[in-house]
Amino acid sequence: MIKIVYDIGIYRKTLNDLIKEDDIVVEIGSHVGGSTRIIAEKTRKGRVIAVDKSPQAYEAMKKLQMEYPNLEFIQGDVRLQETLKKVHDHIGSCDVLAVDLGGGHHPDTTFKVYFIWSSTLKPRTSIIRNRGLLDFANSSKMEEDISSDMGWLESSSHGGVPPRLKEFKLWSEKLY
Repeated sequence: MIKIVYDIGIYRKTLNDLIKEDDIVVEIGSHVGGSTRIIAEKTRKGRVIAVDKSPQAYEAMKKLQMEYPNLEFIQGDVRLQETLKKVHDHIGSCDVLAVDLGGGHHPDTTFKVYFIWSSTLKPRTSIIRNRGLLDFANSSKMEEDISSDMGWLESSSHGGVPPRLKEFKLWSEKLY
């Protein structure tokens, strides 16, 4: 299942509803940990891997890690291969992928990051917080029935990373 939301309250409620206590959750765009706290609380028997590149995230996540031993933080740019490789080498796959990159900004980058990370980690469930993607999905009328049952796009992710994605020039198919 893939859920797309924009409102932060709906995002956090959806996280709380979807996550099981023993899940492995990868959170992309943790920032200072508002949603991370909800995830870590819910997964006391599981794990949370939070990823963010912002300087504000580092200090906030260090404090949060003292409260939640099931929380691991990786400071890195989610558009870079080495960041995904660190997470992939660490856990291999995840149950839930939570993507919150800028909320309403850059739906193209948010979708590309989601696509690459979900194709690699193959989550059961994904939740993406992005206004542009939500607007696109709600404004679309489908003429064909192509869909996936999992939290990643099973029907189109087997081909690896398209070679001409400029934002992902460092990505490698070695992760698949």
